[in-house]
Amino acid sequence: MFYAAETFYNLRIEPREDLVGFTPDTQVWEVTDLASGAGIGLLLTDYYTRPTKRGGAWMNSIIDQNHLLGQQPIVINVLNLNPPAAGEEVYLTLDEVETLFHEFGHALHGLLSAVQYPLFSGTNVPRDFVEFPSQFNEMWALHPDTITHYAKDDHGNVIPSELVEKIKAAQKFGQGFSTVEYLAASIIDLAWHYVTVEDLQKLGDNFSIPDFENQALADAGLLVDNIAPRYRTSYYQHIFAGGYSAGYYSYIWAEVLDADTVEWVNEQGGLNPAAGARLRDMILARGGSINYMDAYQEFRGRKKDITPLLERRGLV
Repeated sequence: MFYAAETFYNLRIEPREDLVGFTPDTQVWEVTDLASGAGIGLLLTDYYTRPTKRGGAWMNSIIDQNHLLGQQPIVINVLNLNPPAAGEEVYLTLDEVETLFHEFGHALHGLLSAVQYPLFSGTNVPRDFVEFPSQFNEMWALHPDTITHYAKDDHGNVIPSELVEKIKAAQKFGQGFSTVEYLAASIIDLAWHYVTVEDLQKLGDNFSIPDFENQALADAGLLVDNIAPRYRTSYYQHIFAGGYSAGYYSYIWAEVLDADTVEWVNEQGGLNPAAGARLRDMILARGGSINYMDAYQEFRGRKKDITPLLERRGLV
């Protein structure tokens, strides 16, 4: 993971043994820009589960980079991996590897920020855009330029490329189902946030949540037999308690940008520092200080294209 970032963005990431994390397992890393030799910021990694820790994986910003106060970023990546037994290595599932790269993509968004005001620093961007850098960074998990650096057995044998291709092919299985169930949940989210007080008053006691959901899905062409929405209203934490109100669509919106950018990076030769410099300067460094769709069009040289996403999901 660090190898990909160091090569692509011209960085050095080194442990700071003199700095202590908030738990014994938390490591502190200094990120340096190789071109200037200047320190960029600090990364904390808290990867192991413990009894007092909530589940999941995430990135937090402790200090947002900004020129206004001359502050450099301090960001943290958190996972919930099972800690190893004494003297043993930690082995990760493919999902865990992709999560590792995903959260580090958020961390890089915070670390490579170069804005004037903390309000616009790093991941302080519209919900549509926040998952783009993190989902893009997942590309290195199975990329031929990086996988040979870590995917080895106990004897040092690198994972066969044929097996990697089978994994990629298997990831397309069931995408018709998963895409429809996701989009259906997104439609229900948006439908709720179009409802006005006047609408509810007109319906009165006749209001039916299942009927409301089904009507919204039918209007969008997503009332599909045997494919239920990923979330129903009664257990939709994302939009009622999780900060994604009227924004659950943003995952696939960002994935359109992600897949389009992956195609461009591969056209540039994969781990190409010139491509990394362009992505860093035109997208990551600018945080929320830009109109992000104008910035993306400037970066890509055209408007976003949905085709790479459809190809990734096997839906062309």
